[in-house]
Amino acid sequence: LVRHFKQHLVFLTMASIFATRLTVARPTARASSSNRDKTQIAPYSLPKRALSGLAAASLSVTLSLSCGFGFPGSASAEMRLPPIDQDPERCERAYVGNTIGQANAVSDRVLDLRKCTFDGTDLSTKNLSGGLLVDASFKGTNMTEVVMSKAYALHADFTGADFTNAVVDRVTFDDADLTNVNFRNAVITGTTFVNTTLTGATFEESLIGKEDVKRLCDNPTLVGETRFQVGCRD
Repeated sequence: LVRHFKQHLVFLTMASIFATRLTVARPTARASSSNRDKTQIAPYSLPKRALSGLAAASLSVTLSLSCGFGFPGSASAEMRLPPIDQDPERCERAYVGNTIGQANAVSDRVLDLRKCTFDGTDLSTKNLSGGLLVDASFKGTNMTEVVMSKAYALHADFTGADFTNAVVDRVTFDDADLTNVNFRNAVITGTTFVNTTLTGATFEESLIGKEDVKRLCDNPTLVGETRFQVGCRD
């Protein structure tokens, strides 16, 4: 495990360096006939799209290191996130979603939905893997069959959202509001619910990982019939 962590850490470091600036040697025109065997080296930067891809890959590894290894205290720890994307249409990207690397949340650009509002909208079947959903609002949103892998939804509001048949994999719901959320027939694995409000949530016929059951049952807002649906022993 330690060796695996170090390998990921080296990849993260290299990706971060490359995302900042990568120079590649290339030959320039020969200065004169007397220097035919000599070449000068000129640096050039990678295209903007490639840099964005490396930055997104770096962020994906950061999410994996923070949430995927089960280190003590890592689930609720605040992560250092990049500045919010200044693209005025960044929130609209949720309706397209992440179309690359669904399972590993890898894409050519970070899906930055922080502070976006999707109340009452239809995001069904969309892929929000790797999405930064911090402080976003999804009140009453249709999220049926959504795929969320390694999404970071700290402080997000999902009150009344419908996650029927959704795939919720390694998502951070810490300090989020999941009041009256419907997880019917959803797949929930590797997800954290630290200080999450689960009042009135429904987990009927959902497939929940063993460790996820423990985390859910430890949440004091999970009461009544919902505890039976999750599989709590008390």
